[in-house]
Amino acid sequence: MRAYMFYGPGDLRLEDVSEGKPGPGEIAVEIKAAATCGTDLKSYRRGHPTLFPTLPARFGHEFAGIVTEVGEGVEKFQVGQRVVAANTAPCGSCWACTIGRESLCENLQYLNGAFAEQIVVPKAIVDRNTYAIPDTLAFEAAAPLEPLSTVVHGMNESEIRLGDTVVINGAGPIGQMFLKLAQLRGATVVVADRSEGRLEQAKKAGAAVTVNLTGLETPEECAAAVRPYTPGGRGADVAIEAVGLPQVWEQTVLGLRPGGVAVLFGGTPKNAPFTLNSSDMHYKEYTIKGVYHHQPRFVEIAVGLLASGKFDGMSLVTEVRPLEALVDSLEDMSKGLGSKYILQP
Repeated sequence: MRAYMFYGPGDLRLEDVSEGKPGPGEIAVEIKAAATCGTDLKSYRRGHPTLFPTLPARFGHEFAGIVTEVGEGVEKFQVGQRVVAANTAPCGSCWACTIGRESLCENLQYLNGAFAEQIVVPKAIVDRNTYAIPDTLAFEAAAPLEPLSTVVHGMNESEIRLGDTVVINGAGPIGQMFLKLAQLRGATVVVADRSEGRLEQAKKAGAAVTVNLTGLETPEECAAAVRPYTPGGRGADVAIEAVGLPQVWEQTVLGLRPGGVAVLFGGTPKNAPFTLNSSDMHYKEYTIKGVYHHQPRFVEIAVGLLASGKFDGMSLVTEVRPLEALVDSLEDMSKGLGSKYILQP
């Protein structure tokens, strides 16, 4: 079969490799749709020691498809079923798992290899983070399950309530997902970005206000540009960072009203500090939360949102392309020409 192999930064090759054979508790899936994401782009540019401890390695982790073979002991799935799977599963026994913080699991089981014709899903992910999907849910719409699951995690931490004003800094795929889920909670949503195209997409998705930050330099200037669109100009009840840059983390906190909550979601470069005003933290009683990855219960909620149509996975997709277009799609993402591409083997 054909599969992309990652040899190092900037070096992805579509090669002929042997099909995987499912072992006990595993399933083999014929991939019908695989989605690109920001992590793929970061990994393509600079590698990822956690995802790819050895090279070359299979590449990609968002997919949906059809079960073609089941390993010994698998009773949950059958050949011919349409399925979607998350990219990890927690071990359930480390200290983080035992205190209910499964997103911080010390022994996460990873799954890579979505940009291919077939993938074998390991037992831990089959058991906890793989789901059958209905015929009414297109493979292309189901493939972005993993990022939606992480956003469900962010929503769980956000404390967004009916009638809140939510400011989302970043109108890429993650920002668009937060926009839709915040609306489902009854929030009024303001979206800020530097891309007019992404802001237009947010406006079509129901953002009450969009703010183009082009030309503004500092976090203070950016926060000040958004603040007039919040009740009384006090700031956001909840502000969400969906970019992954330290200066946008600062902008997000600066945009809070007294007593507000900041969800700092986007992953920043390693060892990247950001600045907080300690006086504001104390006297304005801010709550600041870092949010990483997902947990099985958030994956289950995300599958329900996709299957019910409450969240349209296709709303994130710029274009559907053949598998051979992966590198071009990643390069297009790096140029800001699209947010998420679906590759079809």
